[in-house]
Amino acid sequence: MDPAEYLVTTDKSLFDVAAIHAYLTRSYWSPGIPLETVARAIDNSLCFAVLRGREQIGFARVITDKATFAYLADVYVLEGHRGQGLSKRLMQAVNSHPELQGLRRFMLATLDAHGLYRQFGFAAPASPGNLMERLDPDIYTRRRLTSSP
Repeated sequence: MDPAEYLVTTDKSLFDVAAIHAYLTRSYWSPGIPLETVARAIDNSLCFAVLRGREQIGFARVITDKATFAYLADVYVLEGHRGQGLSKRLMQAVNSHPELQGLRRFMLATLDAHGLYRQFGFAAPASPGNLMERLDPDIYTRRRLTSSP
């Protein structure tokens, strides 16, 4: 496949939300996430899509105040399109976006892509003991069970 066939864009009108949801619901970080939650997250974030024609190939979402802080989430490239530098192109688009310049802190969490993110300046937190989280990993499963008839 020719890398020129792919477009990286922030134009949400081109996004295939159903395809993004289909990937995220099978990902290790958001299994079972409801479509409505994905749509709301996209609406309220700075998002990037990798497209080949109208086909949704990849995605990244940045939660940010566009001044001091950003959090990178939901990054993926479909399995059949990996190995062509698309994740790097996606990260270059994120890293160079004008609304993400001059941030004091840009964070992410990853299970297995540390090598990719290191290429773009990410590293383990300088003071991991300062970081805290409130985590509810079963929220989508529990919500689905309680909303069933």
